[in-house]
Amino acid sequence: MSTKNAAQSAGDASAVQPASPAAIRNVVLVGPAGSGKTTLVEALLFRTGALTRMGSVEDGSTVSDYDESEVRQQRSVGLSLAPISVGDIKVNLLDAPGYADFVGDLRAGLRAADCALFVVSASEGVDGATKALWQECEAVKMPRTVVISKLDHQRADYPAVLAAAHDAFGDKVLPLYVPVEHKGSEVDDLVALLSQTVSDYSGAAGRVVRRADDDEQLLIDEHRTSLIEGIIEESEDEGLMDRYMNGDEIETALLVGDLETAVARASFFPVVPVCATTGVGLDELLEVVTSAFPAPSEHTFPSVYTPAGKAVADLSCDPSGPLLAEIVKTTSDPYVGRISLTRVFSGTVHPDATVHVSGHFSQFEEADHGHEDHDEDERIGTLSSPLGKNQRLSTSCIAGDICAIAKLSRAETGDTLSDKDNPLVMEPWSMPEPLLPFALVAHAKADEDKLGQALSRLAAEDPSVRIEHNPETGQLVLWCMGEAHGDVLLDRLRNRYGVSVDQVDVRVPLRETFSGTANGHGRHVKQSGGHGQYAVCDVTVEPLPHGAGFEFVDKVVGGAVPRQFIPSVEKGVRAQLDRGLSAGYPVVDVRVTLFDGKAHSVDSSDMAFQTAGSLAVREAANAAGVTMLEPIDTVDVLIDDDYMGAVMGDLSVRRARVLGTEPVAGARTLVKAEAPQLELLRYATELRSLSHGTGTFSRTFARYEAMPSHVAAKLAAEKTD
Repeated sequence: MSTKNAAQSAGDASAVQPASPAAIRNVVLVGPAGSGKTTLVEALLFRTGALTRMGSVEDGSTVSDYDESEVRQQRSVGLSLAPISVGDIKVNLLDAPGYADFVGDLRAGLRAADCALFVVSASEGVDGATKALWQECEAVKMPRTVVISKLDHQRADYPAVLAAAHDAFGDKVLPLYVPVEHKGSEVDDLVALLSQTVSDYSGAAGRVVRRADDDEQLLIDEHRTSLIEGIIEESEDEGLMDRYMNGDEIETALLVGDLETAVARASFFPVVPVCATTGVGLDELLEVVTSAFPAPSEHTFPSVYTPAGKAVADLSCDPSGPLLAEIVKTTSDPYVGRISLTRVFSGTVHPDATVHVSGHFSQFEEADHGHEDHDEDERIGTLSSPLGKNQRLSTSCIAGDICAIAKLSRAETGDTLSDKDNPLVMEPWSMPEPLLPFALVAHAKADEDKLGQALSRLAAEDPSVRIEHNPETGQLVLWCMGEAHGDVLLDRLRNRYGVSVDQVDVRVPLRETFSGTANGHGRHVKQSGGHGQYAVCDVTVEPLPHGAGFEFVDKVVGGAVPRQFIPSVEKGVRAQLDRGLSAGYPVVDVRVTLFDGKAHSVDSSDMAFQTAGSLAVREAANAAGVTMLEPIDTVDVLIDDDYMGAVMGDLSVRRARVLGTEPVAGARTLVKAEAPQLELLRYATELRSLSHGTGTFSRTFARYEAMPSHVAAKLAAEKTD
């Protein structure tokens, strides 16, 4: 049986309809790329019987990484769902991408889940990118267990990685189980610090729990005291520490209960070592997930409002309550159409029901990401419980569960679903601003007609995408999170929607202005038989302060230019300023004063005076000189202190002016600066490289200001070439 068929068959057999929210655990796997999240999901699917054979990332046969881009790149690029059954509990495993470009899907996974497995490789340790992911979890107060994976790797160093995690994430990151190191052999034993037993995975029968021997007891004693003290410090029982300090033996059941409470509050983070390929630690991890992690009913709701903005506070995770659900991811299937991965917070979703769709981006955010406003009713199609790309039909989806809804033609990622007679809207989760632009043109005429619709679908699927039709440059710009994100989007355009595009250089909307005041004489006289062309005008052009715009002043006396042709002069002047005078960019912040001219009773015309006005401005520009103006952005760069010098030096090279710095918790610094947009086109990628994946930035337009002459000369030369 092929991997795909095995997954489909086993998935059908293991599909579960949970009896209540208490029988559900929504768990997102978070961790850096390459930490082993997808392989761990595969191992848990196999361990619980959802698969009859494990796939591999290298072969492109895993349940989670089914997208063509994921198979080709051998890494996760999108959020995927893989449910398993552990006894009577349904565990929805959400495999989130770890690469920084796909933080949008990571945040969607954090929204859909109630708890997280934070996966760190025993062979890689804790780097800046890993710390950034931990901060993402911390920002939403996500309960989590640290999973140290890849115990069988030849460079695995569990003690060193445990110490690094403790240093990086805080003193409440403490081991619940510890692997027993055997020289020259794989790890096949785990000691349980609370129960003081050993899980032996060396036999063919799988896990066998036995008593610890003397050496193993020494290992338990080494770590157990710190674990118990950490749990008691988080306990709400004030007398428990006194009992412990007095030497009283604390009951294991009491410690376990306090541990579960602390984990649910996201104040304590147990560490579980796991080897997905050998199975070591999988049973212990499942025990933590089902026993220590909170059920959906224990997790705090996001804020909920009526469409009028009134807060709604009486909702709970009740299958009989009013419907409240949220689309956390949207995908397109060539056969089924749009599929909406949906977390149900209240009520129950049924196939073929009519629901109200509320699009919250426009209601809660000022930024326009190219998403449409929604406030309408839609009839949903079939319900299914996805196992990767395979959809298993469901008869309902209760509060606390996650399902896939087919054929919601208008609903997009982030939209709220509610009862049509009781519409609600959920406050959106924080989405990152896409800061890397790709300018696109259709490869062929046939692609032009499909390009707009395809880009709209990409924006509907991924809120971290922004589509911009820049009216000043005339370019179609796709804003994304980074090079890898852009590559995936272009791949989907080509392979999923059949649209071929070419990338061109992104143009920054530059402008021009006059360097000083000058007069210009415009003379347009032609005679070619019949009616000729005759118009003469004299103008004075002077620069205005930044932001003043354009002024046209009429100071003609004595009818030197007939009144009916003065608007023609202004029209010609405006047209020339729009076309530019030096490098082809619009001219701004000038006053043009028409003070003299000549006309002919027969040969003067509207077009003749338009041409004369244009010529007069051009002559004035030659006399006064033209200054190039460039847009300046205010930039906030958040970086680890370790990379402060490199980032500050790079900003200097980019002609940035540093306005100040502010210390931020976690040994980080916020650098405030102003920088030209020309220097920020690839900054999203280059900052990530400089800061080893830890740096982020935001930008807002500040103003236009004069460009240095050497930069302007270089741009003019490039444009000529």
